[in-house]
Amino acid sequence: MKKTLLDVIFASEKRKNTLLLLQDGPKEMEFLLNPLDTTRQALLPQIRILEDHYLITHSHDVYELTTIGKLIVDYMEPIIDKIGVFDTDIDYWGTHYLDFVPSHLLKRIDELGQCTLIKPHITELYEINKEFHEATKKSKSHYIVTTFLHPNFPELTAELTGANVEIYFITSQVLFDKLLEEKYDEFSSMLSNKLIHVFVSPREMDFQFISVNDYYIIMALLKTGKEVDLSYLLCSSEKSLKWGKDFFDFYLKDSTLITEI
Repeated sequence: MKKTLLDVIFASEKRKNTLLLLQDGPKEMEFLLNPLDTTRQALLPQIRILEDHYLITHSHDVYELTTIGKLIVDYMEPIIDKIGVFDTDIDYWGTHYLDFVPSHLLKRIDELGQCTLIKPHITELYEINKEFHEATKKSKSHYIVTTFLHPNFPELTAELTGANVEIYFITSQVLFDKLLEEKYDEFSSMLSNKLIHVFVSPREMDFQFISVNDYYIIMALLKTGKEVDLSYLLCSSEKSLKWGKDFFDFYLKDSTLITEI
């Protein structure tokens, strides 16, 4: 009795990775052994299972995907990449609110890649991530969608603009009103700087902040009950930066540019 195709593909790392290696064309057996870190004797039984289920074929020790294999593998990689994102820390992803992410970006969540979960100690509550901040100082642009600003935001923004970094803020209406009430002078000074662009979004923001520079994206989410959490994600793949900028652009569409107060 044959296995189900799901078992054939995902119950064995060797079978799964063999299919992925063949995605861009036929390969000789010797080419497959090194990236799979295996021997011919160990791989051949897995190859036979793939052949028995019409996913690959071979001739003269050269292996390639069948038409069925190509159809399936084209959809495998995005699924595997999505699983890889959540496998970074499934306890984090599973206990945090994600419904704020627009559907077109949620489908592209695999683009975040292998993120690092940062869990600062409570004594580091008001400390910025130094790695992210230093990278921002070397960036051309810094994009932020946020529901709060760091207590030292005037000093931090001055440091960035001093390094000639163009800063784009999108704030919630609640945060904007709070800044007008409690930080009017500092906020007014920010608006006078040509490198700082402030927008107010009418959207409900069910997250803490998402920020992108030329090197990293940093994401601070709320827990599923929308409670604040000190932990956050730091991602650095090229695709994650594009994902973060697209997230910013999604909020920018409906936002109002603030030029004076």
